[in-house]
Amino acid sequence: MTQGLVLVIEDDSGIKNFMTAVLKGADYQVQTAENGTTGLSLAATWSPDLIILDLGLPDMDGLEVLTTIRTWSEVPVLIVSARGNEQEKVAGLDAGADDYITKPFGTSELLARIRTALRHRKKIDAPLNFFRTGELTIDLERRQVKMGAIEVHLTPTEYKILTLFAQHHGKVLTHDVIMKAVWGPYVNENQALRVNMSNIRRKLEANPADPHYILTEVGIGYRLAER
Repeated sequence: MTQGLVLVIEDDSGIKNFMTAVLKGADYQVQTAENGTTGLSLAATWSPDLIILDLGLPDMDGLEVLTTIRTWSEVPVLIVSARGNEQEKVAGLDAGADDYITKPFGTSELLARIRTALRHRKKIDAPLNFFRTGELTIDLERRQVKMGAIEVHLTPTEYKILTLFAQHHGKVLTHDVIMKAVWGPYVNENQALRVNMSNIRRKLEANPADPHYILTEVGIGYRLAER
């Protein structure tokens, strides 16, 4: 049974062929496009379950492709990015991408990121009343957070940040996305975000310097790990 249809928009034939082989080996159907124009056409025609999108396309910027797709579809989009392009990654995530993967990458990482994006998209429309990952549980009806059997006391802001991560677990949230969700679109609270993240980790992590739950994406944002 097929795992779903994946559209790969990538102009590098070597990477495109590699991803196609990996995806087909994992029982995904695959459509490919070498430029943004063809990719948009195929996305509209085939309604894929997930799109893998290169940012460096020959005819148009990958962010333009993403922005266009987001005007009519919430399909999961996994960005493929070259090393060091943190600003492009941030821009892509802010524009609505579900995740990014950095070139070069291996088979296991590619498939894991795809599974996470597909799981997240299936759950995004469902009301979240209870969340669990590892020892961490969040009961949104009771507004109760526990690590194992021990209740964790969070401030209202810390709780708001943590539930935001739970609602988007497995997905990278940029600093800008978190700040807008917590403090509103017209407030820049970089320092407040750092302080709250430090406090949340101190309360949740056995070793805050080596976190297992809320992971840092350097220069980009944070991700709540799935365990």
